[in-house]
Parts: sequence; structure tokens; C-alpha cells
Amino acid sequence: MKTFYEQVYEIVAKIPSGTVTTYGDIAKMLGHPRAARFVGYAMSASCETDDLPWHRVTFSNGKLWDNEWERVQRDLLISEGVGFTKDGHIDVDKYRWKPTNIDILLNVSDLPLKFE
Repeated sequence: MKTFYEQVYEIVAKIPSGTVTTYGDIAKMLGHPRAARFVGYAMSASCETDDLPWHRVTFSNGKLWDNEWERVQRDLLISEGVGFTKDGHIDVDKYRWKPTNIDILLNVSDLPLKFE
């Protein structure tokens, strides 16, 4: 059985370059729409992982993390063509990843929510 974090990372690994998704979007994809905060915890544990595009996950308003990784996240997104508004946020509606193939999403409806 995959942990919640592993399920989050499986989705994040599929986010295409030049797009973003939100903590809440990922929580909904996992069938736990109220677990956005836990998606955030998973992402904060992953930002030193080179093979996971952690920088493509933002707050619902397009705001980036307010920590030592903000500049790195901004630079990575800009290098992928993601633009920012005057207030420094991403236009989430414009750059949001919208999976069209249901096979992209995990089938976790029978998996319990397990945090580790």
C-alpha cells in the first residue's frame, strides 16, 4: 500500500513542464479534497528531490512558498515559461494543469489514507 506522500509524489511527477497545479487540486485528485494541507506537508518534504517537479505545485491563489525555496521555485517556473502577475503570483487559471486523460490520475478510492 502506498503512503499518502507516495501518492502525492506520483501525481506531481506527471505535471508537465510549463504548467502548475495546487495543493488542493492534488488533494481532490487523491479523493481527499480537504487534505490540501497534508499535500503541502508532502511537498515541503520533497523540495530537495531532484527528480520530482515540486516547483510546479502552488497555493490556490498562485502564491509561492514564503521560505528559502521561493526564489528557486520562481526561477524554475520562469525557465519553463510560467508567467507571474504584477503582485508576484502565478495566474493559476492560465497555467493550471488540466489532465484530460483519466489514466493520468491515480485510482486510490480503495486505499486508506495513511500518513508516514
